[in-house]
This record gives sequence, structure tokens and C-alpha cells, in this order.
Amino acid sequence: MKLSGLLPRQQVDLPGVSGPARVERRSDDLLRRARPGDVLIIDHADLDRRTAEALVAADVVAVVNAAPSISGRYPNLGPEVLLAAGVVLVDGVGTGVLHRLKDGTRVRVHEGAVFAGDREIARGTEQTPDSVADLLIEAKAGMSTQLEAFSANTIEFLRRERTLILDGVGVPEVDVSVVGRHVVVVAPGYGHADDLKRLRRYLREYRPVLVGVEGGAETLRAAGFRPDLIVGDPGAISAEALRCGAEVVVPAHLDGHAPGLERIQDLGVGAVTFPASGNPEDLALLLADAHGAELVVTVGFQATLHEFLDRGRLGSNPSTFLTRLRLGSKVLDGAAVVALQRARISTASVLALVLAVLLVAVLALVVTGVADGMLLVLGDAGGSTWTYLRGLFG
Repeated sequence: MKLSGLLPRQQVDLPGVSGPARVERRSDDLLRRARPGDVLIIDHADLDRRTAEALVAADVVAVVNAAPSISGRYPNLGPEVLLAAGVVLVDGVGTGVLHRLKDGTRVRVHEGAVFAGDREIARGTEQTPDSVADLLIEAKAGMSTQLEAFSANTIEFLRRERTLILDGVGVPEVDVSVVGRHVVVVAPGYGHADDLKRLRRYLREYRPVLVGVEGGAETLRAAGFRPDLIVGDPGAISAEALRCGAEVVVPAHLDGHAPGLERIQDLGVGAVTFPASGNPEDLALLLADAHGAELVVTVGFQATLHEFLDRGRLGSNPSTFLTRLRLGSKVLDGAAVVALQRARISTASVLALVLAVLLVAVLALVVTGVADGMLLVLGDAGGSTWTYLRGLFG
């Protein structure tokens, strides 16, 4: 009996990290199931920062990747994010692990090996900050190839969609009044829910048109707002959001086929299609611009060169680059709006105003001959004012 009582303690003391395995080829699907303490088994070459930050937020203890997390094509940042958060990262274990491990099996990861009980299931390379730094240096050599592919695909996309980008031809009509108004487009990028919360003051003041891109529509509703427009594949949006009263715009292929339109019809929800080869975020921006928006504020978007490289999108989808050029200064990131709203009156200006008022009051009392009694009252009031200001600007 004593020996059996010691077994759990021996298992706990084994080196490495342990947890239930979550097995999934598609990392996007896996993120929705990840729980604190899990060991994620994925097949995701070139792990991007957005996915890594979501894994850190889910509080997983280890990530076992069947593919290389940095293949050398471009310098992606996901591995750095995981290691900085203390998440164990094992690379290149091979796709066989996806078949040998059942979802929910308790596994242990130690020195690049994955164990189920005493049996070694797979082995790869455990990454360290130094090894990741070396891989990133090598990956930067592939930048020229990525930029060349981006240039070629940009020309091809512009040739295919020039009337849409240049003249707005093909943008569907919507019943929502957009002309001359601000528009907030919420996409399901990492941290978009927190970014939306920081915009509450702006939303109350300007009451903009609210556009939810797929999961962004769910976020708007969770924050207490009803989207005016929803853009995206209906298959990625809940029935409740689709029925909330927003006008739905479904992206369609250039041949007119719109994936998910059958679901809209089954729900009895009206929708319009938007035939274009851009991604839903870009279509939402073009929609706002074509209908006369004065300003477009984005939430949850990743559109910088750094983020394009991190996600390996330079060579595959140039629509965001051209869309941003189309909108120009009309588009503004939500973080910039929040920063502009933080402007405050300086402490020195407030103190100067208070002192000027007090000085005028004292002079008036002296002239009228009632200063002796009132100066004591003003002194007490001045002390209270100073205490209040110290608390306000402390």
C-alpha cells in the first residue's frame, strides 16, 4: 500500500513538463480548444506571432510541432514569443505523432522527446532562445525571394482587380447609411477584444457605423454593441450574430460562387455578395470607402510590413497593401485613436488658473475691507483645492 501511494509522487517528479495532449493539424481549430496546462501537438510550419500569442494567452505548457517552427523562408516571430513566455517548444517531430497520439492523452515533454507513460512517442529538437536567434538570422537571407514574390503577386492582383481597387466597381450596395460618418471595422485579430474596450469613449462620442468581420461581429455583440454590417464567411459566424439585425455581406469568388450562402438562406437572413479575391478585412475597408466613409478605424488588423513577414503573407495576398493605398489617410488604427484621446490639460496650466482665481479673490477682499475673516476661509479652501489636485495628478 505504501509503494502504490508513492507512484503519483514519482510521476510528478519526472523531468520535463506534463499535460493532456491536444492534437490538431489546423492550428486555428486547436486554439479554440486549448486550455491551461495543455501540451499542443500541431503541424504548423513557420509559427507566426499571432498564433503564438494566442497559445501564450491560453496558458499552454508546451508546443510540439510536427513541422519546423522556422523553416528559413522568412523571419517569423512565433517561436520567440513562446520561449519568452516560458512555453517549451519542440520542433520537427514528424507528422506521425498526429496519428500515434490520441487527443487527451497525458504526455510528458523532456529534452525534445514526447513520452506517453514510459513510452517515447516522438522526438524532435527542443528550441532555445539561442537556437531561435540563429535560425532567424539565417531566415533573413530569404527576404529578397519573398519581396520578389510580393511584387509579382501585387501586379497580378492589380491586373485582376484594377476596377475594384481604382474605381470601386463591384462593391455591393448596402442599406446602412455610411456617407460622411466614421466607420469602425473589427476583425478577429489577436487582442482585438481589449482594443475594442479601449475605444468605448470614442464609440460613445462619435457613434460610428460598426462593421464586424467574421469573429469581430461576435466580439462587438459580447461588448454590448450591435454591428451594422457583418462581412465574412457565414460558416465562421454564429447564427445569433447573423440574426442580430446587421446587414450581411458574403465574400464570393470571381465566378460568383459564395461559400456559406446556403447557411444564410437556411437561416432566412438577407445578404448581398461581394465577388472579389481579397480577404474579408480588405473587403470591409473597400466597402466603407466606396460608400463615402469620412474615417475608417480598424481594430484587430495586422497590416504592417513586419506582420506580413511574420505571417508569410507577402507572397500570397497583396490585397491588404493595395487596399491601404486606396484608402490612404482615411484609415486609422484603433490604437492611434485611443492615444489621441489621452491628451490632457497640463498640471501647470491648471495650477496657474487656480492661483490666478485665488489672487483675484484675495485682492477683491482686501479692497472691500472684509479680508481678515475671509482670508482664513480662502486659506482652508486653497488647502483643500491643493490636496484635490495632488490626488488628481499624483
